[in-house]
Amino acid sequence: MSTDIGGMRHNYKEREDIFLEKDLVSKEPFNQFKAWFDEACTRKEILEPNAMCLSTATKDGHPSARFVLCKGYGKEGFKFFTHYGSTKAKQMEENPYVAATFYWEILNRSVRIEGVVEKLSEEESTKYFHSRPTPSQIAVYIGDQSSPIESRDVLYEREKVVEAEYKKPGKEIPRPKFWGGYIIRPHSVEFWQGQRDRLHDRIKFRKPKEGEVPDEKILHQGEDGWVFERISP
Repeated sequence: MSTDIGGMRHNYKEREDIFLEKDLVSKEPFNQFKAWFDEACTRKEILEPNAMCLSTATKDGHPSARFVLCKGYGKEGFKFFTHYGSTKAKQMEENPYVAATFYWEILNRSVRIEGVVEKLSEEESTKYFHSRPTPSQIAVYIGDQSSPIESRDVLYEREKVVEAEYKKPGKEIPRPKFWGGYIIRPHSVEFWQGQRDRLHDRIKFRKPKEGEVPDEKILHQGEDGWVFERISP
């Protein structure tokens, strides 16, 4: 049985609340992202403004997507951490091209990122690992992420073993070699804002193609090696 949900609609922003090129706070994507992200962080309705949908694919192009938490961003890229044996890590190992999407429903805004992923240094991964709450550090040891298990009881039993070994006063839990961070180095970042009339605003920053020259009509010169353009909804 199929369910028709074609009639589901949501009204976005009014026409007077549009997102124009003159509204950009920066002519490069990272400071523009910061402006939108900071606003998202002020909205109590958004519980995890740093949640992003990370999309990966096998070398044959079979896609996979899941939500992860962005744990840092700047002009170098967007950072997150995970188990190196997970499905996403295995796919990134054979195909480093990824996409990530932030969506803040209450603001009717989304940011789409496409780029290449690289592992962070062991030093940075270790530093972040030790900033996590102790239960979160222990949890890394419990599950072999993405592998099948018989039941949840298996996790509880592993938890007891790990806690007996590491949950002791003054004892530092070592970061396991199978867990660490990645950084997405983007080649394009799109800022989307929904409009009631479905004429959504989309402004995309990207790296210019070889020999490409901005005409300042459709393609505009940005900063730090970026160009930007409005794209059709």
